[in-house]
Amino acid sequence: MATSSKVLFLNQRKYVVNLLQDVEMLYTKPFVTLLDIKLTLDSSSEPFVSYNHYQKIVGKLICLTITRPDIKFVVNLVSQYIHAPTIQHLGMINRILQYLKGTIDRGTVLTCNDHTNIMSYFDSNWARNSLDRRSTTRYLMFVGGNLVSWKRKKTTCSSSLKC
Repeated sequence: MATSSKVLFLNQRKYVVNLLQDVEMLYTKPFVTLLDIKLTLDSSSEPFVSYNHYQKIVGKLICLTITRPDIKFVVNLVSQYIHAPTIQHLGMINRILQYLKGTIDRGTVLTCNDHTNIMSYFDSNWARNSLDRRSTTRYLMFVGGNLVSWKRKKTTCSSSLKC
C-alpha cells in the first residue's frame, strides 16, 4: 500500500509472490493476456483428480480479486468448475498465474476527489452466453469517482424467455 495526500494505491504484490512460490511458478514465463483468444471450453477434457489443489488456488485467486478487478471475470470462470475441474481448467489457472507474474505490481488506485457522489452503471445480457445460456447482469458502483463494488451475476433463463 502506498499513500499520499491525494492517492491511495492498494496492491497485493507480496500475496502474489507467495502464491507463485506455493505453486512453484515464481520463475515461470509471464503472459500479457489472461486467456487465449482461441479458447473453447471442452467438457470432455480429462478430469483433474487433485480437487484440493485446484480449490486452494481458486480460493487464493478469489481473495486477490479485491485489488485486481482485471482478473475478476476469469477467476469467476474457473471457480464455476471447482467441483469438477479438468486438465483444461488447470491450464486456465496456470495462464492466470503467468499473467499475474507479468503484472505483479498492478493494483487499485483510490483518489481523493472533491466530491462523494455515488454513481452506478448497470448492464444486462439476456441469455447470450453460449456456454450455459444464462442471463448476465453486471454493475459497477463508484463513490467519489472510485470503483468500490462490481458484480457479474448469472441467472437461469426462464421458460418465458426465448433463449
